[in-house]
Amino acid sequence: MDATRVATRLHVADDLAAGREIGLDHGRAHFLRSVLRLSRGAPVALFNARDGEWLARIDGLGKGWCSLAVEGQRREPAPEPDVWTVFAPIKRARIDFLAEKATELGCAVLQPVMTERTAVSRVNVERLAANAREAAEQCSRLSVPEVRAPVALSTLIEAWPAERRLLLCAEAGAATPIAEALAAADSGPWAIVTGPEGGFAQSELDALLELPFVTPVGLGPRLLRADTAALTALACWQAVLGDGRLRPPHNAFLPA
Repeated sequence: MDATRVATRLHVADDLAAGREIGLDHGRAHFLRSVLRLSRGAPVALFNARDGEWLARIDGLGKGWCSLAVEGQRREPAPEPDVWTVFAPIKRARIDFLAEKATELGCAVLQPVMTERTAVSRVNVERLAANAREAAEQCSRLSVPEVRAPVALSTLIEAWPAERRLLLCAEAGAATPIAEALAAADSGPWAIVTGPEGGFAQSELDALLELPFVTPVGLGPRLLRADTAALTALACWQAVLGDGRLRPPHNAFLPA
């Protein structure tokens, strides 16, 4: 594995293999040329979940364009935890924060869900996807979370895959402390669902609690904001059932 220090990591959809040439879009070419001020020959790490991470070097660079020559593999593809973050949309700065930090914590899917008390009527999915991609580039993961279009809670539950457990962050009613619930749980595909700032409506909680794949959990005695609750639950899940015991790869992102 190549341990060459790199200035940045970029996620690309292209197939990665030694000898391939990868072209970048205008925004990313501008970032390398005008923000990082890199020049021809500078090393850049390229990655995706399918091919792993590869060392590339800038082969050509101009105003609005950049080509990269792929040299060798730095990291092989590796399995990652299968946990979704299902959340009621919140205001712009906080939803951006949630997307970024959930990506850093290793979630596989970001799924906005519209509930009775959700105050936000529109979600900029493209913006969330960009935040997720940038966070993945910074935190050394090999994948980028899938960002899905918002869906009504009832619609989501109707189409829910039976094999995926759902960890419900319940701000009211009976719920097992999250550490206890996770310690007794099995690994496998999971999702974490949190409500809006006003909390789930009682009818929504009642409907969720009737479902066999739902586990209600409590997050402690304090009332957490929606983004804090989602990230707290995700961090707990990763620590107990996910990859929280692993260490970063030896050739993780380091400044040149």
